[in-house]
Amino acid sequence: MSYGPEMALALLLIIPLIASALIPLVGRNQNIREGVTLVAAFALLANVIYLIGLVAEGQRPTLQLAEFAGKFKIEFVLEPLGAIFAAIASSLWILNTLFAIGYMRGNKEKNQTRFFAFVAIAIAAAMGIAASGNLITLFVFYEVLTLSTFPLVTHKGDEKAKRGGTIYALILMGTSLGLLLPAVIGVQAITGTTDFMVGGVFGDNENMFLISILLFLFAFGIGKAALMPVHPWLPNAMVAPTPVSALLHAVAVVKAGVFSILKIITYTFGPVLTQSASMSTVLAWIAAISIVLASVIAMRQDNLKARLAYSTVSQLSYITFGAMLASGAAIIGGALQIVMHAWGKITLFMCAGAIYTIAHRTNISSFNGLGRTMPWVFGAFLIGALSIIGVPPMGGSWPKFYLVVGTVEREMAILMAALLVSSVLNVIYLIPIAVRGFMRPPDNPEKDAHIAEERKHHRWVIIPPVLTALGAFILFFFAGHIADFVQPVLPPDVISGN
Repeated sequence: MSYGPEMALALLLIIPLIASALIPLVGRNQNIREGVTLVAAFALLANVIYLIGLVAEGQRPTLQLAEFAGKFKIEFVLEPLGAIFAAIASSLWILNTLFAIGYMRGNKEKNQTRFFAFVAIAIAAAMGIAASGNLITLFVFYEVLTLSTFPLVTHKGDEKAKRGGTIYALILMGTSLGLLLPAVIGVQAITGTTDFMVGGVFGDNENMFLISILLFLFAFGIGKAALMPVHPWLPNAMVAPTPVSALLHAVAVVKAGVFSILKIITYTFGPVLTQSASMSTVLAWIAAISIVLASVIAMRQDNLKARLAYSTVSQLSYITFGAMLASGAAIIGGALQIVMHAWGKITLFMCAGAIYTIAHRTNISSFNGLGRTMPWVFGAFLIGALSIIGVPPMGGSWPKFYLVVGTVEREMAILMAALLVSSVLNVIYLIPIAVRGFMRPPDNPEKDAHIAEERKHHRWVIIPPVLTALGAFILFFFAGHIADFVQPVLPPDVISGN
């Protein structure tokens, strides 16, 4: 098969899976092992860029991988939402790998070969979710992603890691098998198909009670979206090394969850039907409550990774919120939030990892004066925080603008309050971290004297967050292009209602 759309779709899986097979074979030589990872990551990004070009031209590259039981198939169909998710995962795989090299070596972590191999498998699963052409395909790769990230969550192997991993697996597998799978079966039983279609697969006279049940099952069955109260797996997964946390929160797992919700609302239910279902209003309220409540909990966390974990619960709910509003602006806002949050939040987690690696500190209360000896790290943190808050000219300002417009379009302006309150709370729990680092005097200057020297030996935990912070700024100027790229996913009647 010559290189073309079908081969490019197949390579979404083949490239990271080949890497996952080669990494253990060359694992004794860490330079070769990590070289294999980086070559695969760059090759995957180049392949995704080629596919994005096709999608931008209006093409929908398609590849059927398998067929079973007569009418069920594992099929790839790449459309704008999937192309965006694939671009995020492939580009941030490169930067997360560079950071992981510095972090894993700097902290002398064990089982580094296993770590890089399972990350590659997780990226392959994320690619499968991004290109899924139907609910069956999405469900299969959703489960593969859970299974491939479990060894990453339990990487340290101690009792705390095992407990965190157990909660992670129980919640994600329990919700997917107990709620998501019945929802997929329900869609097949009602419509006769699980394919994704612009405008949705349901008819005009569907039983709205059943539609509401299905919406509920999908919203909570996709546990990776961390909608309260199925969110506890996420803070418990913070027992993993920081590169895993960055992978979970920005590259693969949580983005796979909210992407799945946005895609199902757009292509299975359709925006028009979603707006008509009473359950969508209920879920929009639940998402709004999650946005505020998770922010309040984040404020009370002294451990930096724990604070960022609850921040992620809040920020993910923005996307579920936009999906349930289901207006044109709200769906575009949700898509933009997937992009902007990824770059902003991976910056914050990488900074947390850099602080731990260089200064060996995890609690915010111990950060006084650290910004003076780690200015690049705390500067990157401040930029990432401003993007998460939504301050122009940071990329994170655009999703909130579109979501606010979405509340107006749906005549639910009262829910706008959740977005505004959350932004204020974001300021309260993120900006003081940078203020501590830059503005407060160090608690023990003599003890901190070694940090400047230590910093010189850990450049690869400093450079990646600086680059992702730069990305969070640059993306502000490309939000319009991303919105135009996403617009074809909306049916004409929704576009005309903007």
